[in-house]
Amino acid sequence: MPEQALTDLSEEERFFFDTVRRFALERVGPHVREMDEEGQFRPGLIQEFFELGLMGIEVAEEFGGQEGSFFMAVLAVEALSTVDPSAALVVDVHNTLVTNALSHWASDEQKRRYLTKLASDMVGAYALSEAGAGSDAFAMSTVAHDRGDHYEITGRKLWISNAKEAGLFVLFANLKPEAGYRGITAFLVESEFPGFSVGKKEDKLGIRASSTCELVLDGCRVPKENLLGEEGKGYKIAIETLNEGRIGIGAQALGIAEAALDHALRYAKERKQFGQAISEFQGLQFQLAQMAADVEAARLLVYNAARLKGAGKPFLTEAAIAKLTASETAVRVTAKAVDVFGGVGFTKEYPVEKLYRDAKICTIYEGTSNMQLQTIAKQLISGKSKVLPA
Repeated sequence: MPEQALTDLSEEERFFFDTVRRFALERVGPHVREMDEEGQFRPGLIQEFFELGLMGIEVAEEFGGQEGSFFMAVLAVEALSTVDPSAALVVDVHNTLVTNALSHWASDEQKRRYLTKLASDMVGAYALSEAGAGSDAFAMSTVAHDRGDHYEITGRKLWISNAKEAGLFVLFANLKPEAGYRGITAFLVESEFPGFSVGKKEDKLGIRASSTCELVLDGCRVPKENLLGEEGKGYKIAIETLNEGRIGIGAQALGIAEAALDHALRYAKERKQFGQAISEFQGLQFQLAQMAADVEAARLLVYNAARLKGAGKPFLTEAAIAKLTASETAVRVTAKAVDVFGGVGFTKEYPVEKLYRDAKICTIYEGTSNMQLQTIAKQLISGKSKVLPA
């Protein structure tokens, strides 16, 4: 990351970013290509994430976490994404969705039981999406039944990140389908619960090392004490958690774009054509300048949304704008980076080809670009978001 981009970070935040970035380069970097080709995440790296404290950034110290800020979690995702977006996604889902949901909605007993594990050795996953419930997330067909001393859940979940490695799932099912979205309820489902299994692993375009799998719930037995929040409040938990999670995806997209720009700039200075470095040609300079402007704009939006959330201020519109802008920026900048590399940029010998593939998912998961536009538009029309400064 360029030096000027860190000027708004505190000394502690700067040190944290640099530490995570150095770890990513030294420990994750050597395995990136192999993990991408094999479509498997290196198990030992996840344990290193735990040892470095990356899996409990916001978790309270009493539960073994770092008790850091949301902004630091965002910085961790950004730093990891500059080396491997798949590694960043493992940390992002675990922190911004799973431990975040438990920190806000779990009972004291649930926090003692699960946050301690999530901060030390248990990977978390977030199970909302289904075949017929993507952007229309609450059109789910997975149902839960109250069996007196336990709940029984039946259905299938799709596109669940971290599914292969996870020991705990924040999972949503409809307890009262006749009530529509008001029947949706959140549960804490362990991977060892009877009736639960992980199904097919998706063969993806990008972020290939990150496991994305189907979940099969065949009369899955969930203890009553594993209800998260209240019955019928799952939609509220999902919406509030995803609003925060979108900032994390914005940070992932930002890191991807930063890495692509960095690779393109260095290559442009080294590659010679017509007797000079291609960085000397004005046409290419303009491309690099536009890439830098786009990255800086995305950074400011992501940081602003994260700061607002951390300060307890409204951030819904800002999170949507940050996620929309950063993800679209990542797609554009990685495409331009491939152009800068020319023919070799289309080969796996250079890293921009992978960044190009990794970037696309950022415009899709945790709310497509169209869904972000819808959110922004609704806030504008309702007057909750201002066109001019207040």
